[in-house]
Amino acid sequence: MATSDKITDNFLTCTMCTEVSGDLSTLECNHAVCQKCVIDYTKTRPETISEKVQLCPICYEMMKVSDPERPVEEWAEDVMPSSIIHRFPDSDTESENTTYCRYCKEEGETTPASCWCSVCDDALCERCVRMHNRNPSSRHHDVLDMPRELKVKIMGRELCTDHNDEHITLICRNCTKAVCQTCRITHHQKCEDVVETESEISALKSVLTSKQENLLRKREKMQMLVDKQKNASKEESERCMQIELGIKSASKKAMDLIKRKEKNLLNDLKNTSDKNTEQLKADIKSGEMSIQLYQQQAELIDQVLQSESDLDVYEMYRGYDADDVEDVEDADLKRRVARIMFRQDSYKLSQTLDDLQLGGIDVLYESVLDMKATPVFQDILTVRVGDTVEADPIDVTVLVVNGIDTVVVTDYENKSVKSFYTKDNQKCHSRLFLGQVGRPWCMAKVKHSQLAVTVLGISQIVTVEVNPDLVLLSTITTRKQYYGITSLTPSTLAAGSHSPPCIDILDVTGHVLSSISPLVNGYPVFKFPNFLFTTRTGDILVSDSGSRYVVCLTNKGDIVFTYSPSGNTSLKYPRGIASTISGDILVADSFLHRVIHLNDSGEFVRNIMTSQDGIQYPWGVCLDGCGCLYVCLSSEVKVYALH
Repeated sequence: MATSDKITDNFLTCTMCTEVSGDLSTLECNHAVCQKCVIDYTKTRPETISEKVQLCPICYEMMKVSDPERPVEEWAEDVMPSSIIHRFPDSDTESENTTYCRYCKEEGETTPASCWCSVCDDALCERCVRMHNRNPSSRHHDVLDMPRELKVKIMGRELCTDHNDEHITLICRNCTKAVCQTCRITHHQKCEDVVETESEISALKSVLTSKQENLLRKREKMQMLVDKQKNASKEESERCMQIELGIKSASKKAMDLIKRKEKNLLNDLKNTSDKNTEQLKADIKSGEMSIQLYQQQAELIDQVLQSESDLDVYEMYRGYDADDVEDVEDADLKRRVARIMFRQDSYKLSQTLDDLQLGGIDVLYESVLDMKATPVFQDILTVRVGDTVEADPIDVTVLVVNGIDTVVVTDYENKSVKSFYTKDNQKCHSRLFLGQVGRPWCMAKVKHSQLAVTVLGISQIVTVEVNPDLVLLSTITTRKQYYGITSLTPSTLAAGSHSPPCIDILDVTGHVLSSISPLVNGYPVFKFPNFLFTTRTGDILVSDSGSRYVVCLTNKGDIVFTYSPSGNTSLKYPRGIASTISGDILVADSFLHRVIHLNDSGEFVRNIMTSQDGIQYPWGVCLDGCGCLYVCLSSEVKVYALH
């Protein structure tokens, strides 16, 4: 084609298969795709064939088929050929006609053309342009300079595909089609809005210019984003290598510690074994000497007995008393080592390995959680499902189980733990009834899909499996009544007690490992530690409604900070508490109808939500991984977006 020198391959490249195609088509969504890709992609989507539509492989926009009874391979005929190809001349004759002056060529000369008459549709040289302008019949013709204007005019004066001898000079706005005069008379008589092409060009150019500028802005913006992502990818690779070295270093330290313990055990074994061996050798030597002595004495008695001297027998009898023969006393054996064994405590080893904290992989999501954002209401979760009394949600948490986002709520009034999730586009729920006496209070995520729940009234902690339906795993009876609870490791919990006011560290059997009851200004800091939360650094956040404190302390009991200001930022009745992966803290202040934001040092930042946001007597709060905040209110849970 002559146009191959004028049109770059970019204009003729299919955006799907990235190959230069001669049958490039412009779809309704303005994507340029070759007909083969349209057909091939449509064949991979049986639902589109059954619905008699074609799909754009790029944006999936549907296009109706004019004659769906035809074979699928012929559906592509409905797709318009690319306007880019047809807007350029595609014959060598046209190329030559626009290269030399037509009038000079008729006289046998080949003078390069420098202008184009849009009315005569001829190429002219400078000399013929002057003559053209002197001619009264052509002096008012629109003569344009070449080459850019020539190309524009060629595009504007295409030949009609239905009437090859006529130029397209009209645009039918009703049919959104460019037509010639004959088409106007034969096919567009009833169309009310048919205008000349020249009258529309200026507006069309303006629209195209605007679109071009918009595309260039988008291109620049996308280029900046790609450059940023390239830098982020490079930084991520470097960061990953550093983290990998850190993990290996932490693992090596743990293995070195195990090796040292192994060495100590082996040394203890060797020392004990050597000592026992030396004792056994001494005992053996002493025994052998005793054997020899016994043998000598027995032989001497035998000699006397064999003699015929009665006097020798009598003297031997007088000089030897059988009771004086030394026996091995049992008392001598009591302190001797009988056997050395290695007692391996598999349960304790497994528990220790579960508690072994090499570190944690923290993931910060961009544009997911914005603590500076204004909360935007998203949804209401109705907690009452088939209950006879009004629901009373105390605590809430969100888990992802088998790829399903699952909201779990403790319903104090209905003595149940409930889960809510969406599966197969259907809203589902599960309800775990805890009996006529027990009332669930707070929850702690122990493992990926396991929760520990404090139960009031019967001094119990139950463990629940979330599948996302709820399954009761175990019931732990405790000596104290616990309220707030949080998980420190997969095998240790921290729980808040009222009597006495303290934080107990428990194992999975409910055994108290240690008890924490710090003082502030000589007074106990805890009264009603009703809500607990573990930070990303392993510290314990305590929301105490009795002392009106928010306290952060280590699992050893050392206070990191206390929040108990006066004035507008004071707490009146703190309840639910949560922390983000970046360390920001959210606290529900029930009586003041708000959720406040503290930084990781326990300093007030702002009221993140108030009664104006629909917050009335908030209880438990939690954040999911998608930047949403869940707040327990009276009989319902409200969901707000923070991104």
